[in-house]
Amino acid sequence: MMRKKDVEVLAPAGSYESMKAAFAAGADAVYIGGSRFGARAYADNLDEEMLCRAIDYAHLHRRRLYMTVNTLLKEREMGELIPYLAPYDERGLDGVIVQDLGVLAKIRSSFPDLPVHASTQMTITGVYGARKLKELGASRIVTARELSLEEIREIRRQVDIEIECFVHGALCYCYSGQCLMSSMIGGRSGNRGRCAQPCRLPYEVRENGRRLDQAGDGFVLNLKDLCTLDWIPDLLEAGIDSLKIEGRMKSPRYTAGVVSMYRKYVDQYLERGRAGYRVKEEDKRLLLDLFDRGGFTQGYYGNHNGRDMVALKEKPSFRQGNPEYFQQLDERYVNHVEKELVWGQAVLKPGEAASFTLGIGSAAVTVKGQEVQQAVNQPMEEERVKRQLQKTGNTPFVFESLELEMGAGSFLPVQALNELRRKGLEELEKAILSQYLRGKKAEILEGKESLNGERERRGEWEGKEQGRPLLIVSLEEPAQLPPALEHPDVDEIYLDADGFLPSCWQDTVSACHRAGKNCRLLMPHIFRMEEDKYFRKNWAMLRAAGFDGLVVRSLEECQWLREMEGEAVSMVFDASLYAWNRLADEVLHKLGALRITMPMELNSRELKEKGCAGQEILVYGAVPMMVSAQCLTKTVKGCEKRKGCLTLKDRTGKEMPVKNHCTFCYNTIYNASPTSLLGQEKLVLGLSPSALRLAFTTESPREVSWRIGAFAGSFIHGRPASSFSGEFTRGHIKRGVQ
Repeated sequence: MMRKKDVEVLAPAGSYESMKAAFAAGADAVYIGGSRFGARAYADNLDEEMLCRAIDYAHLHRRRLYMTVNTLLKEREMGELIPYLAPYDERGLDGVIVQDLGVLAKIRSSFPDLPVHASTQMTITGVYGARKLKELGASRIVTARELSLEEIREIRRQVDIEIECFVHGALCYCYSGQCLMSSMIGGRSGNRGRCAQPCRLPYEVRENGRRLDQAGDGFVLNLKDLCTLDWIPDLLEAGIDSLKIEGRMKSPRYTAGVVSMYRKYVDQYLERGRAGYRVKEEDKRLLLDLFDRGGFTQGYYGNHNGRDMVALKEKPSFRQGNPEYFQQLDERYVNHVEKELVWGQAVLKPGEAASFTLGIGSAAVTVKGQEVQQAVNQPMEEERVKRQLQKTGNTPFVFESLELEMGAGSFLPVQALNELRRKGLEELEKAILSQYLRGKKAEILEGKESLNGERERRGEWEGKEQGRPLLIVSLEEPAQLPPALEHPDVDEIYLDADGFLPSCWQDTVSACHRAGKNCRLLMPHIFRMEEDKYFRKNWAMLRAAGFDGLVVRSLEECQWLREMEGEAVSMVFDASLYAWNRLADEVLHKLGALRITMPMELNSRELKEKGCAGQEILVYGAVPMMVSAQCLTKTVKGCEKRKGCLTLKDRTGKEMPVKNHCTFCYNTIYNASPTSLLGQEKLVLGLSPSALRLAFTTESPREVSWRIGAFAGSFIHGRPASSFSGEFTRGHIKRGVQ
């Protein structure tokens, strides 16, 4: 059976008060944000002084504190990262949660003893991503919420890395880290901790102009909150090390209530095993009293997706609540003063310095006080001395036991006893905290971005033959292929693996080569156990097809291809592998990227600071705003096991295409208007990219032909830009995100 120390109950702490409530309720660790770079920009995040105090508080109570640095960093911010983290590393921070590959590399080189946890924002969906993150220096992965127990067991079986999984709280409709919806609609990026949660709003679901959702059921992207009390035995037996509770934006009372419940049931399982494990329905109701988004779901651990996970209706209106339960939580946890039990031994003998030894765990200290006097009149009473020495006041300690050895006729003034006690408690606190301190680094290694020159040379080389950037088109439908083959300025074609099935790979690649164009397979957005099986099954056909390389969209795919094909495979990295800074570029190039597709949330100035030479830029296409394991068709119609395209109509009348990629069982929600940089040629070409991409999703063959002609004429031949037909957006090329 597992031991208590083998299981971590990990709580959210959006404030110092929430941290204290979490520990009082039984959390083993908390995750909390500092003043910068955290994925909850609107939480009550702590400044340096308060965060250092929080680290000390955790350590004095023998708990752990992890800090969130789980946003993407722009190039100009990278120089601020190490000075920002240095005080916390010195204080003994137990771990830092990161999303950005450049941040991970910089922390590893500058703070070699600071554990790094790979955030769920990295979209880790299996063995290959876990293996890659371990290789890059992560000690723990926070898996995608969408993983099944089988997938988690497989990670545990194959990779020696800590596994952290969400067990309670809000679920995103999208795979975490693969959402640009808030960013594209309103400029508030989830990758910067500023998500406006557009998934919680109502939408109409339409197919060929006909509305499919029922009246009152328009909250089709609004998932219920996760609750896994019933699954705790399965989760722990699958090999999960840390049970993570979501909720850094919620109150200390909420934190205390949820933590206390999971502490109760984790301990029940550890003490009684599966046979003695029982969850009371009244405890689930108490959790709903704390927060109710329309009931709970058990999430993805047993199901790939499902209508039962979706709230559909508006959040329940205000309820009376449970004041008796709330008062109990406040009294037991929120207002509770946490104290640690210590033992003490005091020796008072006339003619000798008073001695006081205190200890807790592996820490023990001995302090000396004034010389004990021989009583002239009335000697001290032992009980009175004990009472005086046991007054711990506002310190984090309380005496479990105190032994007192007193010589006959001993006397020491009360003030001297108080000073002895104060000195002892202060030294004990220092001794406990000293076990965690790492000390100041003599030199911080910044790490040189050595591949920048190589990248520029690569871009220069690629452009020589053409004397211009490569023109690339990516296609999701076979009907879009003929106009791409016919246009003489198209250099390379990407074929979406869901739209172009293995049976057509060889013929399609041959057609591209006959037309004088390179051809790459565009891998799925998400790569999980089923995708692994699919590509292994079709591996011989993939190799025989003669592709000039692949476009990868995840670390999973990068690692999988390396293990399947070694160094031979040519890989272009898509924009979903975020590279917001030069160091992230360097990491991706070391992983084998020939080119990196530039992120879609940086403006032109930020792209220039980062450097785009030799890289790829999207100049046209409907941006994938969400990639979800959920299926909109399944929610409103039931699973049809065939590809299709619905539309989501928002409250402003905008209609967003939603494709169900049935080959790999995920949905993509695209922006209502395509991004078009037609007319921005000087700005784009001034960034010196080696490749320009036109991404076609739902366009007709005629639209594909017109778009290729317009962009080739403008970007390649320098002709005046044609007027763009229909609505479009410039994306973030000028505005960027905060």
